[in-house]
Amino acid sequence: MSQDRPRTSADLRLPEDAREHLVGPEVWWRDHHDWLVEKGYSLRPRYRPGWKPSWKGRTDKNPWEFEDWHLHANIILIDAVRLSDNSLVALKQVKARFNPHEIEVAQFLYNEEHRTDPRNHTVPILDVLPVPDDPEVTVLVMPLLRRCDEPPWRTVGEIVSFLLQIFEGLRYMHELNVAHRDCMGSNIMYDPRPMYPNMYHPEDPSKTRDWKAGVKVFDRTRCPVRYYFIDFGLSRQYNPEEGPPREHPIVGGDKTVPEFQDWKGDLLDPFPTDIYYIGNMIQYTLLENYRGLDFLTPLVKDMIRDEPSKRPTIQQVVRRFDESLKPLNQWTLRSRVVPAKEDHTLTRLLRIPHFFRTLRCVLLRRPAIPLPS
Repeated sequence: MSQDRPRTSADLRLPEDAREHLVGPEVWWRDHHDWLVEKGYSLRPRYRPGWKPSWKGRTDKNPWEFEDWHLHANIILIDAVRLSDNSLVALKQVKARFNPHEIEVAQFLYNEEHRTDPRNHTVPILDVLPVPDDPEVTVLVMPLLRRCDEPPWRTVGEIVSFLLQIFEGLRYMHELNVAHRDCMGSNIMYDPRPMYPNMYHPEDPSKTRDWKAGVKVFDRTRCPVRYYFIDFGLSRQYNPEEGPPREHPIVGGDKTVPEFQDWKGDLLDPFPTDIYYIGNMIQYTLLENYRGLDFLTPLVKDMIRDEPSKRPTIQQVVRRFDESLKPLNQWTLRSRVVPAKEDHTLTRLLRIPHFFRTLRCVLLRRPAIPLPS
């Protein structure tokens, strides 16, 4: 990475010489590198047997400018290259004793019947690899995706596209009697390939895959992206013939769910909790970070009501969201979405480049709500 790249929390915790050796979960991946190659997937040089730090003895660069200086801090998830087509993928360890239903739910949502349905916004499962020397672990292979809000949205229409897809995807899951149960912002991602035609390095999206140059990137209006729900570790599929689903609470990444606070032991319907998660994601990711999205406020307020029975169903959310879009004209949708903390002087200055970007998109006949084909 470049010298001025901010260090991550993992960077700050480790002394420089600690990076000369693999730490924690890195060892597991190194020990399974050759098996993964047999299955068609290759890890970064750092996780290959016999790896030696490439920055040792080099004085012409700072250590963090070398790819293999950067450790992988995530315990269960790592990037890899699929050898058959040189594409980037993500490998995830799934441990049966912690997430006994994850593989079953993920495969159901991406089975032959559902994977071709355009309403399905669940992450594709490219491969399922039982680990021969670790029977409790299975490796799921998925496309390499990026967080839904990175880089930030530029227009109101780009945000509308995001919400249309997320509401559609949650509706599809609920109609299949699947509750996600952890659909917070970090579990909603997108396929970055349209925006990044040559892709980027998984460790640093500003660098090319070979770590040698900067990347070329387009915005979402010019190159629409598809959003996906990921991480089905807490998800469940229910049988409607057994009546309305009822569950003990399982606290996911969002700790603010009202019905989980001071829980009295009642079994709860997980579907209204999904509505809360999405509503709260919109509240904190969009409404509190951007100006000009007031048309979302009434719906979001209902989605995050304390009483689960008073929240709208996902079908009602979709209908109300569609109604809220009717007053928005093309120029409103193409308008720049302004960060809440942005200085007003900067906002005025940025109107000019945004005008020319918008003009180009109009001339290229790019829709104001950029949906993937």
